[in-house]
Amino acid sequence: MNKDLTVGKPETVLWKFCLPLFGSIIFQQLYNIADSLVAGKFIGEEALAAVGNSYEVTLIFIAFAFGCNIGCSVIVSQLFGAKQYRNMKTAVYTTLIASGVLCLLLMVFGTMFCETLLHLINTPENVIADSKLYLDIYILSLPFVFYYNVATGVFSALGDSKTPFIFLAVSSTSNIAMDIWFVAGFKMGVAGVAWATLICQGVSCVLAVVVVFRRLAKIHTDEKPALFSMKLFKQISMIAIPSILQQSFISVGNIVIQGVINSFGSSVMAGYSAAIKLNNLVITSFTTLGNGISNFAAQNIGAGILPRVKAGFKAGLKLVWILCVPLVLLYFFAGNVLVSIFLDEPTGMAMSTGIEILRILSPFYFVVSTKLVADGILRGAGLMKQFMIATFTDLILRVSLAKILAATILGSTGIWLAWPIGWAIGTLVSIFFYRKGSWNSQS
Repeated sequence: MNKDLTVGKPETVLWKFCLPLFGSIIFQQLYNIADSLVAGKFIGEEALAAVGNSYEVTLIFIAFAFGCNIGCSVIVSQLFGAKQYRNMKTAVYTTLIASGVLCLLLMVFGTMFCETLLHLINTPENVIADSKLYLDIYILSLPFVFYYNVATGVFSALGDSKTPFIFLAVSSTSNIAMDIWFVAGFKMGVAGVAWATLICQGVSCVLAVVVVFRRLAKIHTDEKPALFSMKLFKQISMIAIPSILQQSFISVGNIVIQGVINSFGSSVMAGYSAAIKLNNLVITSFTTLGNGISNFAAQNIGAGILPRVKAGFKAGLKLVWILCVPLVLLYFFAGNVLVSIFLDEPTGMAMSTGIEILRILSPFYFVVSTKLVADGILRGAGLMKQFMIATFTDLILRVSLAKILAATILGSTGIWLAWPIGWAIGTLVSIFFYRKGSWNSQS
């Protein structure tokens, strides 16, 4: 069901739109959590370390898919808000074509250089074979990853956050069952984890794309839309490329950090792998809510209703802070229970590492969620330069401080302390740019 986000009480409209997005990303993160959980419980600590290590490399590919999602979503939102339906359809077709070409190039790159990346991040010899095996299979799933992201971007742009939620709820729960079936039943090891994820992603992707085309067919246009527009491609690229660069540099930064972590051994790697999955569940959820706020802002900017943008920021901030309360309490006080879910016969070092990470990071979720809401407004308004500055401020601080502090007497603890510092300063930069926006000069 398409939804016009330019009418109705902003807080009510935004919450109804964003809460299914939050549920969707929870289920999407279950893909990665299920992989780590099954690897740790049914194969062993080294398998968990291998899956977690590979995950940092997969984030590079996901960055490109995410950029295509955001570029399409923002432009389609603006065109939908302006009721330019023919151009809106052309923007979708243009994104699908461009995404296919980009995906093919990345598959070639991944096939040729993934093993090199694993060596660059100091992957220990006892986990490199499983890490490479997982990545080789993951690369085959990239078309599904890309087109599913574009499809969900279209749904969000049309104000529909419920359809992606249904797809993800079904596919994610199926993925958990298939992970266990392939690993515990067929004894396929890490390969079973990767194949189960590929199959479930493939099914959800095909269904999502089919529904997108059916949804577009119901929107009437006076003239047949073009299949490709260079003008719209440039507009989409202006949003997508900074988003891709942002996510790519974050991924590269995480790979650098992973390399520092790997120098502390497989037990610290395993503890980090468990904790970072839990942390990424929260951060990715808030990022997705930020994307929803981008759609809200883009539709209203497209319709020329700027005062609703400011109301959307306040409503988004209230939403993420309410969600922060139970998450912070759970991670800070029950971190040991959550980390133990991923580990079968865990070493003391793996457990203590995971618990320490959650206790250091979780109180600062209130801070980073504020940044992601402000970033959502900046991205929806097309203020990508400001968005990039805020993002890189956070990233550069986190990566550089992780390397510096890890070399001190703090050891691995110094790596985790770098996160809150980067988040705090990056948030101040994002808020500064948000307050400079034109929406704050209108009532």
